Amino acid sequence: MNELSLLGQAAFQPANTADIADALVAGSGMRVDIQRRRGRGAGMNPSGRFEPTERVVFDDGWTTLEDMPPFKTEVQVERPRSVITRNESPDIPFDRSVNPYRGCEHGCIYCFARPTHSYMGLSAGLDFEAKLFAKPEAPKLLARELAKPGYKPRTIAIGTNTDPYQPIEREWRIMRQILEVLDAANHPVAIVTKSALVLRDLDILASMAERGLAKVGLSVTTLDRKLARTMEPRASTPTKRLEAIKALSEAGIPTSVLVSPIIPALNDHEIERVLDAAKAAGATEASYVLLRLPLEVSPLFRDWLLQHYPDRYRHVMSLVRSMRGGKDYDAEFGKRMKGAGPYAWQIGRRFEMATKRLGLVRRGIQMRDDLFVPPDGGGVQLSLL
Repeated sequence: MNELSLLGQAAFQPANTADIADALVAGSGMRVDIQRRRGRGAGMNPSGRFEPTERVVFDDGWTTLEDMPPFKTEVQVERPRSVITRNESPDIPFDRSVNPYRGCEHGCIYCFARPTHSYMGLSAGLDFEAKLFAKPEAPKLLARELAKPGYKPRTIAIGTNTDPYQPIEREWRIMRQILEVLDAANHPVAIVTKSALVLRDLDILASMAERGLAKVGLSVTTLDRKLARTMEPRASTPTKRLEAIKALSEAGIPTSVLVSPIIPALNDHEIERVLDAAKAAGATEASYVLLRLPLEVSPLFRDWLLQHYPDRYRHVMSLVRSMRGGKDYDAEFGKRMKGAGPYAWQIGRRFEMATKRLGLVRRGIQMRDDLFVPPDGGGVQLSLL
């Protein structure tokens, strides 16, 4: 019996052929041995969607699977020409962002940024967590872009794609250098992270917050440490994130909590508990995002669900599809963040009632952009007169 057929029978007793097909799709990438991927979120490493061939590891009799090395974090230097990414999406509250890194070692299985690794010829699975790209020139590029004639300051969002405070930031310190550039230019910044490492930069953030230039959001998906460890294996524990909210708020930095993503039948029962804990820690704002499963994220998440919660697989995916028009994901603006249908409506009303009871606001703090002072030249061509 091969691995694929075993997966379809052992995960759960399917009630119909649709369930069987669902299980086979989820396991079709052939899972990587657990010893090779210990401490990682994804269980597979399928080829990127743009690759002409699919590569599958198997025992050829020369090197056994047990002899293959584990996935280790590798960091390559990326040298982009610009660092500010702009967007016109109508359902997000910012029009520009900066990403110090590509890929994320936190390994969150649900991360909607995973498919971006396909543009590098890599997998959205384990490659996304282990083959990372750092942008050490990002602070210099940022200063140059801020110094361009005609630049109009608006809040720069950081952490909206991959986490700026993932573990490799301890060594590379790119995020701190970016904050130093923004601090010197009096430029507003909004940060989202799952890491308590943000407290390292408390000095800069507190100074910027005094001028109305900084706020920080901590993503708290669950208070269940076991669930967090399997779902977000290298992110800070829920306790550490709540402690970070407390330290940031005590330092005078506007702090929000993001209950994101909300996964039906897995962590949606914790909405009120997470908000209660965040409010007690000092958070003043709150928001949420429903589970998003675009492109390669869907089979990776479903495979993870079969590994860790096989008894809930059908229920979770049934509820997800009930909020996505019968599909795993609906990318339509206005629906991709919050979903649609009765269950999505119920989640929205629960969140609304809990935040109202606690006095948490959706978007309360408006940051200043009238203090902006462009950085010196930095390679920008000067005028003749």
